[in-house]
Amino acid sequence: MLSLSAVFLALVVCVLAAQYLKLQGWRRRYPPGPTPLPIIGNLWTVRFNLQQETLMQLGKTYGNMFTLWMGQTPLIVLNGCHAVRDALISHSEELYDRPPSPLLEAFLKGKGIFTTPEHTWKPLKRLGLTILRILGLGKRSFQERIQEEVQWLTEAFAMTKGRAMDPCVAITNSVTNVIALVIFGHRYSCDDKEFLQLTKINTFLVAFLFSMSARLYNAFPWLMQHLPGTHQEFLNYYGFLNNFVNKEIQIHKENLDPVEPQDFIDYYLNHMSTVSEDVNSTYDEANMNHTVIEIFIGATVPVSATLRTALLLMATQPAIQEKVQKELDTVLGESHVIHYEDRERLPYVDAVMHEVLRYSNGGLCLRQAMKQTSLQGFTFEKGTYIVCNLYSLLNDSDYWLTPNQFNPGHFLDTEGRFVRNEAFMPFAAGPRACIGEQLAKTEIFLFFTSLLRAFTFRLPEGVKKVYMKRGALLPLPYEICAVPR
Repeated sequence: MLSLSAVFLALVVCVLAAQYLKLQGWRRRYPPGPTPLPIIGNLWTVRFNLQQETLMQLGKTYGNMFTLWMGQTPLIVLNGCHAVRDALISHSEELYDRPPSPLLEAFLKGKGIFTTPEHTWKPLKRLGLTILRILGLGKRSFQERIQEEVQWLTEAFAMTKGRAMDPCVAITNSVTNVIALVIFGHRYSCDDKEFLQLTKINTFLVAFLFSMSARLYNAFPWLMQHLPGTHQEFLNYYGFLNNFVNKEIQIHKENLDPVEPQDFIDYYLNHMSTVSEDVNSTYDEANMNHTVIEIFIGATVPVSATLRTALLLMATQPAIQEKVQKELDTVLGESHVIHYEDRERLPYVDAVMHEVLRYSNGGLCLRQAMKQTSLQGFTFEKGTYIVCNLYSLLNDSDYWLTPNQFNPGHFLDTEGRFVRNEAFMPFAAGPRACIGEQLAKTEIFLFFTSLLRAFTFRLPEGVKKVYMKRGALLPLPYEICAVPR
């Protein structure tokens, strides 16, 4: 007579076998890919984390379009310039939605721009861009705000007198104060404890979203929400940020001058008052809160990380740094106040900045089919999840001569003139492209050129080489010397 444990084991084996056979049947509808296991699919294949390099390696085996199974959910992966551009540009109207994320939903609650449906994110993004333009995005007045923080950072670096330092905190504080001026109408003292806590939380939140713990939460939310771990810390930190923004909104409501709005929140509150009688309006306070948070985080962590990587690249590539400084000195001189428009007269500097973005960036762009869509010879049903590997796009050997090397020549012709490359899309593309792209480009250019004109960056004495993980959201900590010129 069989024991109860043997019966249970046989039942489990039968269930897993049935699940395996079902998955094999489903696989015929999708592009090829690694064989999924019951329950966990291909999560074991990618070690429960979607790494850009892993997806590129799998692409060498299964092609530039293949299928990964996240549990029982198929995920269509696109690698390379042709496939990614086809999805984000040629089929942008069919693929502008984002897959649901239990982790994001746990605190966004269906509000803001990032994960909401079309009827919510489109008007919110449109209003956000409109307000940023009213506040001067792309104009000299806006750049003057950035220059104030550039000056503060320059003075902070000068105080080190060329000694080794970690530039992370100073850069992060300056970049954060740029967006604080735009959104809240004022900057914060770098001695403000709440402000320092805020900058640390921003970095933690973004880093966690791309961690293994976040992937596990999204795969097994019903289990993870009852377990301790960093995901609980993540939710607590977001609560701190939410309260911080709410406090600013209440202060703005009390002091609002409808005739002369001063910042992003003022303009948003004014717009809310004009549509207050529209019961279908998405312009409510909760959406404003989450929109502010998304812009605030998106305009700080990526820009700060890119600037830190840029300075490290200059320290490890002294010949390139010297050419940047020579062009700045020759074209602009010492007294000229740098503006974003100056990049048109600085082809080599512009090429270096583009190469910094290409070399150091490249995340994963998640999309969901809004309707039946044909892509690369396959037809996908509405709701299919698609991930565009921007890292593979920025490292496609068909478009970049030396994709694994830092090479400003990728953006220069034989006569030294700046040239564009269709595989350059670090901010993604289409309707869901980054709302802060123009702000980020302006900040990076102004900070980088001003710092290179004032300092020569070197590795500390005795340090010959620094490890740099490409495509990482946040660069590893390092020390550097800012030597006054």
